[in-house]
Amino acid sequence: SCTGIMIPSIDAYLINDLQMRQDVIRLPVTEMGCAAGVSGIIYAKNFLKAHPGKRAAVIALESPTATFQLNDYSMANIVSAAIFGDGAASVLLSSHEDDKGPTILDEGMYHFYDATQLMGFKWVTSGLQMILDKEVPEKIASHFNDIIEPFLKENQKTIEDIDHLIFHPGGKKIVQTVEQLFGELGKNIDDTKEVLKLYGNMSSATVLYVLERFMDRQPKKGELGLMLSFGPGFSAQRLLLEF
Repeated sequence: SCTGIMIPSIDAYLINDLQMRQDVIRLPVTEMGCAAGVSGIIYAKNFLKAHPGKRAAVIALESPTATFQLNDYSMANIVSAAIFGDGAASVLLSSHEDDKGPTILDEGMYHFYDATQLMGFKWVTSGLQMILDKEVPEKIASHFNDIIEPFLKENQKTIEDIDHLIFHPGGKKIVQTVEQLFGELGKNIDDTKEVLKLYGNMSSATVLYVLERFMDRQPKKGELGLMLSFGPGFSAQRLLLEF
């Protein structure tokens, strides 16, 4: 979660409410913004790689409406109020050999230099104030090939090998930019657009809603998915999945 701070964090309450094991390992993560849906999976995957025979739950819980600034008439605040919505999602990961589900073939992060000003929050007397630069879509477009091609090449793949695009929508302009870039490669992000239309941008939870739509359709065995999200920093998070 990035849309508020609470101590103890939500996982402490879940341990009590669900009567989970008393030796469960907690790792609250904040300040990753919209990228955290994928980065959380990356952290969990690496934990499970180091601890065979374990399971992990990645939980994304966001309340962007709690950050709304009533007396802020800036375009950034107006746009964020229009596109962001509250949401929560969870994805379960396992390193048990008998458990079923998509396999994470690879993961990676890509960091943009000198772009910390593009997106985020700043503390003001009335709470968290949104920072949302209009240059974000252009910045993504200018780095797009560097984000996608080397990552796939490391896995002996190209975009033509990818069957499913599981993409965090951001907002309308970002969707339009990425749709054009993927469209030139013969791919579509229809599920991403539908999630944005139905629920808005729910920050870290959004890409997990998109993932759920693919999981519900039960992709064919062996099909590949590219999971992608962007967030403050500025950074891109990537996962290569095999269904």
